[in-house]
Amino acid sequence: MSETGAPALDARTAALVRVAAAVARGKASELEMRFAAARDARVPGLWIEELLLQSMLVVGYPLALVAFGTWRGLGARIEGDGAGPEDLAHADWEAWAARGAVVCREVYGRAYHKLLVNLRALHPALEHLVLVDAYGKVIGRPGLDLKRRELCTVATTAVLGTAEQLHSHLRGALNTGAAGAEIEAVLRLIGEDLDAEQRRTAREQWEDVKMRKL
Repeated sequence: MSETGAPALDARTAALVRVAAAVARGKASELEMRFAAARDARVPGLWIEELLLQSMLVVGYPLALVAFGTWRGLGARIEGDGAGPEDLAHADWEAWAARGAVVCREVYGRAYHKLLVNLRALHPALEHLVLVDAYGKVIGRPGLDLKRRELCTVATTAVLGTAEQLHSHLRGALNTGAAGAEIEAVLRLIGEDLDAEQRRTAREQWEDVKMRKL
């Protein structure tokens, strides 16, 4: 709840976040229940499609494909020609690079240039892959707003227990317009999906972000 007593997350966002957490856990029966709840909450099918595409970047192809298979198994149809709101087959990589830089800068804020330096130090190809493929091709797509994308990524990285990435996306959620109360609502919402160590990690990372940012 927010200070006014209203839920910090609207029902559709809360249901989408719970789907994101289930994707990271990879259990088909759990995914089926979360997808059904999302439909009951009137989450647009396009939001779920975009979340599942984005999940390939966060949880990897194996778990994302499990989620897609479960979603299709429930009768969810591919919208339009399958590309959704944007064709992924076009060859304008420079447009993806430009959009990726803009979107990545919005997510990382003042840490953007440090991110690029760190990526280059890990491998020279990583900067291009992150900016063009991740942020330009996928995360920058229309169909799901950036704040909800980041709130869902908070959920998935918390379930995965990846502390550094969780820290980055907690900041990213704030940078893209989420309120502290919304982030805390996400962490409460997925509490049942986390073991004791994951809950401790999530709490510690959020406390550190609040100390630095809020």
